[in-house]
Amino acid sequence: MRHILILLTVLWFVPSSPRTAEPDVATAQNWPQWRGPHGNGVAPIGDPPVEWGEDRNIRWKVGIPGTGYSSPIVWGDRVFVTTAIRTGHEVPGGPNIPAGMERGHQVASHIYQFLVLAISRRDGSILWQRVAREEAPVGVNQLHNSWASHSPVTDGRYVYAYFGSNGLYCYDMEGTLQWERDLGDMNTARGNGEGNSPVLHGDRIIINWDHEGASFIVALDKRTGDQLWMVPRDETTSWSSPFIVEHDGRHQIIVSATNRVCAYDPVTGALIWECAGLKGFVIPTPVTAHGIVYAMSGHQRNALLAIRLAGAQGDISGSDAILWQDDRNTSYVSSPLVYDDALYFLKHSKGFLSRLDAMTGRQSYIQRLPNIRDIFASPVAARDRIYLVDRDGNALVIRHGPEFEVLAQNKLDDGFEASPAVVDRELYLRGRTYLYCIAED
Repeated sequence: MRHILILLTVLWFVPSSPRTAEPDVATAQNWPQWRGPHGNGVAPIGDPPVEWGEDRNIRWKVGIPGTGYSSPIVWGDRVFVTTAIRTGHEVPGGPNIPAGMERGHQVASHIYQFLVLAISRRDGSILWQRVAREEAPVGVNQLHNSWASHSPVTDGRYVYAYFGSNGLYCYDMEGTLQWERDLGDMNTARGNGEGNSPVLHGDRIIINWDHEGASFIVALDKRTGDQLWMVPRDETTSWSSPFIVEHDGRHQIIVSATNRVCAYDPVTGALIWECAGLKGFVIPTPVTAHGIVYAMSGHQRNALLAIRLAGAQGDISGSDAILWQDDRNTSYVSSPLVYDDALYFLKHSKGFLSRLDAMTGRQSYIQRLPNIRDIFASPVAARDRIYLVDRDGNALVIRHGPEFEVLAQNKLDDGFEASPAVVDRELYLRGRTYLYCIAED
């Protein structure tokens, strides 16, 4: 059904209205997780350059060994990235290639080192690097994925590096290992590999584990790695990361997946509400604003749900909690961006950007992007500007507004699957080969 709008009266910016969990001042000044301090791609106090190139506005660039599509995070004077390096040691007995996956996949034929790196924001020097684990990756992986696609997260005291089936590791800021945890082995649909990222809430680190086996969501004590709760999930593989939102003084963990979008209590793991409406291979992570959660899928079917949190309880499928929904040009890989009163999302393989009114779902525009096409990275926003980067090194900076306006087209000698990070007047882009710090000359 094309664009269904349910006419409801929505309270806007009243004290009891739902909102994204507000970061403290220190968190807001950093980029502590994938998609930034709010988890939605917005840098609340960022002001990075509009224009750059290999010979302009590059403060530094540093080669990152191995391969990883995980996004950089930033705290204080440090940037943290993860990567996987293939060693010269082959897997004993040779790789096990599942039937039907001989093409279009990479198979773990060698032992890999799973690395965490701390890099100086000042000059790009590597302050420390640690081998979290050295072993063969689990299973097979799609050629457009990597063995290190989960982004790390930090609270400013510890850094949590997550490699999915290859473990979760807690380091202090100087690189001393505090604890590690193995959650098992994933079996992902069609051998497409892994890629969702953990989130922190209070004293908990929360990980969603949807795959072709026994799926679950789990909360661990961030100080020890001990399990606090674990809730089974009736789901197949998804790649969407958990998202934390606050409603009426109560936090919720929102998770998108094939069968249901679900909200959990972060203290107990209890299910608060659930909603059907998406379709298989869910990758985009939800975002929220004005008391509305926006969840989407774009592989097997275009689907976008705007879910009103006020009063959401139990199974809300088909209820008036669905403020509006749409089925046009939704994102398959990258996550949406909600910025002020606008919702932006990409049709990655077609190079289209859509802008909708976040409250009503009315479309402001859908625009084919000039000289930018294949996009995995999620958009970020700062200072009324939207930043987009593609897999060929092209970038667009567009003006945040109801009409499409390009402010700059930029190009670098690398390709970008990882999502950007914005801190202060700096933009960090993690490419296949380099990590760039883009700042005014």
